Amino acid sequence: MRGLTGAGPDGAPGGTQAVITVGAVLAALALLVAACGTGGTGARDEGPAHASAVAGAVATPSPSPSRYKRVDAIALVRQDPSVSAAVKRELKPCSGEYPVDVSYGELTGGSVNDVVVNVLTCGDLVGVGSYVYRNVGGTYKNVFKAEESPVYAEIDGADLTVTKQVYDTDDPVSNPSRETVITYRWKAGRFAQTSSHETDYSKAGGDTTIAPDN
Repeated sequence: MRGLTGAGPDGAPGGTQAVITVGAVLAALALLVAACGTGGTGARDEGPAHASAVAGAVATPSPSPSRYKRVDAIALVRQDPSVSAAVKRELKPCSGEYPVDVSYGELTGGSVNDVVVNVLTCGDLVGVGSYVYRNVGGTYKNVFKAEESPVYAEIDGADLTVTKQVYDTDDPVSNPSRETVITYRWKAGRFAQTSSHETDYSKAGGDTTIAPDN
């Protein structure tokens, strides 16, 4: 057994050790050739891993659609039979633009934002009509209107606020004598008044709050 590791006649390492070394080299070369036969591109060629990555990309949920949907407010008002003829007469271009204010918001709990439209006069931009349109099955329905001029409706969080102004004789448009702000909330399929606030500008300290409606 000692001769397997002992020196040969000329003092060189034994032939058996040389054979073992050559065998190790040949084994390494065989592994390299086998790797080349599979494509030689590493993890990128692994089918299951690649398929999982693609599946993950496909399964990523797309963003939910926006509640906002732009509408033609002019057409809404013109085609609305509940809008008075007087308001429709005011709906004409002023210096190339229609005197309307349009806002969008969540007032009625629908899947699409509600639309609030204020129609104004051309000259002094006084509100002559305020309307709320709700999307019902893809069609906009009028669910609120106020045509007691001057009037202006706004979205305040989940509430609808309607401002009405009263002018006494000789009051300029910029300075009404009184102003009432009425708040509405969507309840049981309609807008119900929840509170109102009146300010009397003709009297010092004439700020009065009216009790909420039940």
